[in-house]
Amino acid sequence: MSRYDDIRFSKNVSSFLSLIIIGLLTIGVIVAAIFAYLYISSIGEPLDANSEETQEVTIEQGSSAGMIGEQLEEQGIIDNSRMFEVYLRLNSITDYQAGEYELSPAMDFEQIAKTLETGTIYEEVQYRVAIPEGYNVEQIASQLSQNLPVAEERFMELMEDTEFIESLMEEYPDMLTDEILDEEVKFPLEGYLFPATYDITEEEPGVENIIRQMLDATQVNSFQVYNSVEDVTINYEGEQESLSFHEFLTFASLIEMEATSLADRSMIASVFLNRMAEVPAMPLQTDPTVLYALGEHQERTLFEDLEVEDPYNTYLNTGLPPGPISSPGMESIQSAMNPSNTDYFYFLADSEGNNHFAETFEEHIENREQYINNQ
Repeated sequence: MSRYDDIRFSKNVSSFLSLIIIGLLTIGVIVAAIFAYLYISSIGEPLDANSEETQEVTIEQGSSAGMIGEQLEEQGIIDNSRMFEVYLRLNSITDYQAGEYELSPAMDFEQIAKTLETGTIYEEVQYRVAIPEGYNVEQIASQLSQNLPVAEERFMELMEDTEFIESLMEEYPDMLTDEILDEEVKFPLEGYLFPATYDITEEEPGVENIIRQMLDATQVNSFQVYNSVEDVTINYEGEQESLSFHEFLTFASLIEMEATSLADRSMIASVFLNRMAEVPAMPLQTDPTVLYALGEHQERTLFEDLEVEDPYNTYLNTGLPPGPISSPGMESIQSAMNPSNTDYFYFLADSEGNNHFAETFEEHIENREQYINNQ
């Protein structure tokens, strides 16, 4: 073997050893990272997951993460204050609400941290259910039963349970008034169950509490918008009339069911208002009220449907129907509160969902011919 071959062999050995060392170091780093991850993950576990005891813990204003950790360890809520402080820093949790808390050794670091951060007891989310805008109570019942361990039949029973409804009226006296018990109202809580995504923390949630959660959302959203002005009024047959929240919610639900885009909602509101302001008032003639009266989900309204004798049928009756026909979202609520100022009395939607407005019946017929009949 030549000297050149010796050098080349030496370099190959050196490169091979370098690769081995780099490989070992890489494996070592990976193993260390895995152990570090497992260790950090384990530090958040409850001190005693089976504990049913609670301790009253008072967090003083200005307490640091270290001070809180030491206090929790001293009171037997956690077993390592240093690890709790590390957990808070790793998760960028720095704001703590001063106050008194009932904490338990059964709570993990996340539950304790979220509780101190929000000022309320943090509970793990068991279920998440979305209620779309424009759903009526029957659709809400179906949506809940498909996503939660609750019976659709039980929900609908409560929608017609006078005793339950009256108990809710006592809990929400300003929002739920005697209007919801009018004999012409199909379901007292129709429109009052706010469309939103709800986090459910109970493993076996009660339907009554879910309904209350949805009413709470209505109270802090729709009802708050309604209360943002001293008096909500409309012009009905030339006279200004105040709208109750029930009537306001009814108005918003019509907008919700007719709207195809955010830009159209306030204009649709103006059409309804213009019709009611006429002397005598023009019927609103909105198809969704007919379908609601029929209790059916159809793609389109037939001519014979328009003759159904029902207080919700806005082809036969003027003014607003007896109550909401769905749960309106905030865009429709805001449009009901801030309608456009137009001279439109008619509108229709084409096959692509675009609305076309008209001031006269002749213009409306032209729109129908152009956007419906010729498509």
